[in-house]
Amino acid sequence: MLQSAHAFARSTRRKIVRGFTLIELMVVLVIIGVLAALIVPNVLDRADDARSTAARTDITNLMQALKMYRLDNQRYPTAEQGLQALIAKPSSGPVPNNWRPYLEKLPNDPWGRPYQYLSPGIKGEVDVMSFGADGQSGGEGKDSDIGSWQ
Repeated sequence: MLQSAHAFARSTRRKIVRGFTLIELMVVLVIIGVLAALIVPNVLDRADDARSTAARTDITNLMQALKMYRLDNQRYPTAEQGLQALIAKPSSGPVPNNWRPYLEKLPNDPWGRPYQYLSPGIKGEVDVMSFGADGQSGGEGKDSDIGSWQ
């Protein structure tokens, strides 16, 4: 019986030793909070960079489709026909003679708004652009315009 009491005391001590104190848990939480405060702002900036990169990629693809349209039809779509002319044959004049589908669907910019199309363009023969995070012309940083001229 003495042996079983001794074994019981040893297993009880192990259970007590295995737990964490409140101070130890608080120290760990403070360390995690400090690390999160240092890392989260960097991660959020990366999301804005990723959206800008995605917009540039979409604009490059739209410009390639517009160039193919021009090769087939000797002109870019008019401002009235817009980017919609890349997925559906324009019914308003001038109607392209050699039209074919150039894209399956028109993408929205990474902020969920349609890309802007100007024909004639301000910075080039035609311009395709996104107004950035704020959805308005101009701005700086994540709110700056992203266009085919860049």
